[in-house]
Amino acid sequence: MVQRTFKALVVTETPDGKFIRRVTERSANDLPPGEVLIRVHYSSLNYKDALSATGNKGVTKTYPHTPGVDAAGVVEESASPLFKNGEAVLVTGYDLGSNTDGGFAQCIRVPADWVVKLPTGLSLRESMVYGTAGFTAALSVYKLLNHGVEPGQGSVAITGATGGVGSMAVALLAKSGFHVAAVTGKMDAKQFLLDLGAREIIHRDEAKDASGKPMLGGRWAGAVDTVGGDLLTTIIRQTKTEGAVACCGNIDSTDLHVSIYPFILRGVSLIGIGSAFLPMRLRLEIWKRLASEWKLDNLERLATEVSLTDLDPYIDLILRGGVRGRVIVNLASVL
Repeated sequence: MVQRTFKALVVTETPDGKFIRRVTERSANDLPPGEVLIRVHYSSLNYKDALSATGNKGVTKTYPHTPGVDAAGVVEESASPLFKNGEAVLVTGYDLGSNTDGGFAQCIRVPADWVVKLPTGLSLRESMVYGTAGFTAALSVYKLLNHGVEPGQGSVAITGATGGVGSMAVALLAKSGFHVAAVTGKMDAKQFLLDLGAREIIHRDEAKDASGKPMLGGRWAGAVDTVGGDLLTTIIRQTKTEGAVACCGNIDSTDLHVSIYPFILRGVSLIGIGSAFLPMRLRLEIWKRLASEWKLDNLERLATEVSLTDLDPYIDLILRGGVRGRVIVNLASVL
């Protein structure tokens, strides 16, 4: 029997334009339409969730709203033949947590074509240690490898290396045999990054070049950039012949000011990474790899677990760049 009420983090807009977050009780009858009702065991905190939770109308148009672009749990009701009651599943991306009530709640209701059966080899908790951040990092690695970037070709750079996507990319590329250079402004996190497999730690200021030169000496076989702006521009100009840069974030800037020379003289490729609406065939392939040959031995080093009632300060912390690795939300702790 479905529990008809549940706890959720609800963000409300006040008449004077402020946004208030509080954990409150909701009813399953309030959830949006969809074929699958899921009892959520774990979620995770992403930068996008923090934007939604602080009233960013570019992410979430209307309030009240429950953020959370990730959720992992058990099917409680299904109108789809693809899923059975009691089956372990996960949802990442699509519109979950953006304009559809998301995973910072003990129940979600979503379309069946958003749902992925939990891959063999992963627990519900482990799937949320990865979450959208780990999935995005894995998609970046997948595309770099498919482009032909190989460990023997040289170092790969990871910007924003202590964040969710960045730390996952460091660990995944190190596991794949690459010499990883972690670019960060948090030099006190050096040991954290070394433990994940980084071979070099570079301060972000040292990784930027303001000379204005259209190309720089070839330094990187490839890169995963999570911040955009000047760092991305510099890395493109430093990428070796036939190298590739996976671009998946814009924490620093959405602007890109770069000459076409790296592209037409060195054959550098800039690969856009958008995981939210990735086709299901490729989505399943990435999750399969994360559960098998790409499964990280040091996964727990990336995780900080909190309850729903303790999540609030981490929302502000991630916006300030203060979160290291991944924040996992245990929804069972408020049952």
